[in-house]
Amino acid sequence: MVDTAIFEADRETAWCPGCGNFPLRKALSESLAEMNLKPEQVTMFTGIGQAAKMPHYLKVNGFNGLHGRSLPPSIGMRIANPEMKIIVESGDGCTYGEGGNHILHNLRRNIDIVNLVHDNQIYGLTKGQASPTSGNEIKTPVQTHGVNAEPLNPVRFAVGMKASFVARSFVGDKEHLKAMIKAAMEHKGYAMIDIFQPCVSFNKINTYQWYQERVYHLEEDYDPTDYAAAVEKADEFGDKIPIGIIYKEEKATFRERIPYLKDKALVKRNVKPTELKNLLTDFK
Repeated sequence: MVDTAIFEADRETAWCPGCGNFPLRKALSESLAEMNLKPEQVTMFTGIGQAAKMPHYLKVNGFNGLHGRSLPPSIGMRIANPEMKIIVESGDGCTYGEGGNHILHNLRRNIDIVNLVHDNQIYGLTKGQASPTSGNEIKTPVQTHGVNAEPLNPVRFAVGMKASFVARSFVGDKEHLKAMIKAAMEHKGYAMIDIFQPCVSFNKINTYQWYQERVYHLEEDYDPTDYAAAVEKADEFGDKIPIGIIYKEEKATFRERIPYLKDKALVKRNVKPTELKNLLTDFK
């Protein structure tokens, strides 16, 4: 195992004391180390938000994109380089709100990436507006009478789309979270983990204690390949919330469906300038 310290950036964070981003960062760095990965083998793509600052505080290749736009650049790298470990990482607002269209279509494409979603059920960077996963009982400076839209259940959404790997975890259970991250990293295809990550400043309902009283590990005999069972577990959200691999399906990835990409990385192809002659002629 490589030393976890090689992933730890010596920078002051902009996160609030007690923020759920801290244990998530710890679980992520330990997972990468335990998988014997090195910083140069991992690239993290993020959007905008407190969660999206993770590449600033973790020593891996990093790319900060636009709000909700962390997936498009990651697809470019995956197409060009199948050997890189790619993590797309952002908050519930950035991922399910502004980025909702991207997550929808990349579930369909089955891009071979890991998508870690910090789900604190609030917009943390912009001072506590309701996010797509906020419950109706949450009142904010904008939604002063409470949220008037039904909350999105992202796990049910991903299972309904038959994403090839759908899991849920909680930053208050580090070993479980590490197990989910490593399983997602080893999976071939799109792997989404919805991670409960409390916002101690703006969400006073979905706290560490709130999650601890509700989350439970999926039963040992649970079969994540059983679609009907996955739908039932994905819909279970309230007094009891299951965490673990909810659904898993082996199917062809985006690269495998395109013959030109199957055998070799674009970065390793030798392109002769003469092969571009027709294009140059057409665009004169």
